[in-house]
Amino acid sequence: MRRGFTRRKPEPRETGFAAHRAGVEQLLGSYRAIPTDATVRLAKKTSNLFRARAKSTAPGLDVSGLTKVISVNPQDRTADVAGMCTYEDLVDATLPYGLVPLVVPQLKTITLGGAVTGLGIESTSFRSGLPHESVLEIDVLTGNGEIVTATPDGADSELFWGFPNSYGTLGYSTRLKIALEPVLPFVALRHLRFDDLDSMQAAMDRIASDHSYDGIAVQYLDGVVFSENESYLTLGVQTAEAGPVSNYHSGSDIYYRSIQHTGSTPKADRLTIHDYLWRWDTDWFWCSRAFGTQNPKIRRFWPTAYRRSSFYWKLIGLDQKYDIADRLEARKGNPPRERVVQDVEVPIENTASFLRWFLDEIPIEPLWLCPLRLREPALPGADAARPWPLYPLEPKRTYVNIGFWSSVPITAGAPDGAANRAIENKVSDFDGHKSLYSDAYYTEEEFAALYGGAKFKELKKRYDPNSRLLDMYSKAVQRK
Repeated sequence: MRRGFTRRKPEPRETGFAAHRAGVEQLLGSYRAIPTDATVRLAKKTSNLFRARAKSTAPGLDVSGLTKVISVNPQDRTADVAGMCTYEDLVDATLPYGLVPLVVPQLKTITLGGAVTGLGIESTSFRSGLPHESVLEIDVLTGNGEIVTATPDGADSELFWGFPNSYGTLGYSTRLKIALEPVLPFVALRHLRFDDLDSMQAAMDRIASDHSYDGIAVQYLDGVVFSENESYLTLGVQTAEAGPVSNYHSGSDIYYRSIQHTGSTPKADRLTIHDYLWRWDTDWFWCSRAFGTQNPKIRRFWPTAYRRSSFYWKLIGLDQKYDIADRLEARKGNPPRERVVQDVEVPIENTASFLRWFLDEIPIEPLWLCPLRLREPALPGADAARPWPLYPLEPKRTYVNIGFWSSVPITAGAPDGAANRAIENKVSDFDGHKSLYSDAYYTEEEFAALYGGAKFKELKKRYDPNSRLLDMYSKAVQRK
């Protein structure tokens, strides 16, 4: 039996803040060293972005001193965190107090600043929204080289509300104060099977609204679609009850395969809260199969330390550098492949219809499902209609994030990004949005309508008047 977490006393706040101030000074020094005619960028070797980034010979912002948790306050359940701190380090710092962020994105190396400026999501999002909704205040290095502290209803409240989904085009976060929530040591799971997508959609809608199923509370909710006739919802609830737990990190079992079963009786499972939070990271959802790690003969000898998304990223980097996958396809006489790596959100009433279209048109499976609703009650100062202008989801409306991460054969004569363009059009047809961490093909007019164009221009003029940072369209679509 594996244990949960052990509590500890908080460390002095002064120690973390002194180191943080030194990191900020280092950052400011690197900003001043960038030529005034050069675009300001991060000097960052790793990324969770799947879209191409233009090369630059100019020095970048030195964020090496902004990678730590500054302070955890277990009394008021908050943490001050440097912008480049990964969620792996953040959880390691908060979990000993029996606390975690309200939303912990699926991959360990996602940074808190990255999840706020570029969005993130997880199985608590149906009750806690997106990561930026639990931010209480944020320090931002703006395009004009100033550190601004933005709060929901302060002098720079417009930057607070406009920062999410800005992808570094308004500035970079140096410190974020976030709310935390208490957790118990274990998570009990129920995997519900559905043989048709409409029934699955209806059940997900009820659970997301009621936060319960069959009279039992639901604190975590996500799903997997293997085909039109086989889909699952996974319901989780925290528990302090000791007992056996599954291990999908160092053992031979694979988490997403453990979900599958036949029959109408839900399949039960238990994980420690730590292993639950990182259940998807071990096999990068199911994408590790591309590297052979799900083959039992290979998995047996694959080091546990390399069963993580950060290592798979390195393999992807090698593939992109040397064009390995397309070379192998060419040897087999196959055409090159188009990368289709996206997370999209559609209103829940359109989920089954979108899934049917996708399964008919795009040869990718499985698909990940994660329902979300904007957090209630909203923070003070929120716009009652659409509080986050650069990613304008509607309050009191349930959406479903649908994630698909693979590639498809390129059809001879098809335009660049044909599959991705088709997906974008269908998402818009269903009144949805898509995240911008990967390839996008919108026209400038389409992009402005979807991602707060007028408000973005206002914020850009105020916080980056000399255009030291890229604008949204250039960065997300043109990839300058």
